[in-house]
Amino acid sequence: MEKTKEYSNGEVTVVWEAKKCIHSGICVKGLPKVFRPQMRPWVSINEGTTEDIINQVTQCPSGALSYYINGRANDKTAAIEAKVELLKNGPLLVHGIIKVIGSDGSTEVKDKTTAFCRCGASNNKPYCDGTHRKVEFKD
Repeated sequence: MEKTKEYSNGEVTVVWEAKKCIHSGICVKGLPKVFRPQMRPWVSINEGTTEDIINQVTQCPSGALSYYINGRANDKTAAIEAKVELLKNGPLLVHGIIKVIGSDGSTEVKDKTTAFCRCGASNNKPYCDGTHRKVEFKD
C-alpha cells in the first residue's frame, strides 16, 4: 500500500506521497521550520504561512508534495502550460499535466511535477527514485 500523509493548518492541506519522493531536500532547504525530516511528524505545517507553504510545495521536483485549499474542489483537469527541465546530474522534470503511456499500453495522468529517470538505475522506472545520487550519475 502506498504511504500518503496529509498535514493541514485549516486553510491548506499538504499531501505527501512517500513513493514519489526523491529526497531532493528542496522543501527542507526552502522552509526548514516546516519540513523537518529528522522529526515526527516531519511536516510542522503551523510553522509557516499558507502562502509560503504553497510556494514551497510547488517547487517539489518529484510531485511527492502537493496541496489543496480546504473547502475547494481539487481540480486536476485545469490546463497548465507544460515545461520540461533537466536537473544537473539528476532527473528530467516535466511540469504540468501529462499522460504517461507505458510500454504495456497502460496510461497514467500525472499532474504538477513528474520526475523521470535519466541515469537508468531507478527501481521505479520510468520515474526517478533518487538512485542517481547513489550511482553518482553525471550528465
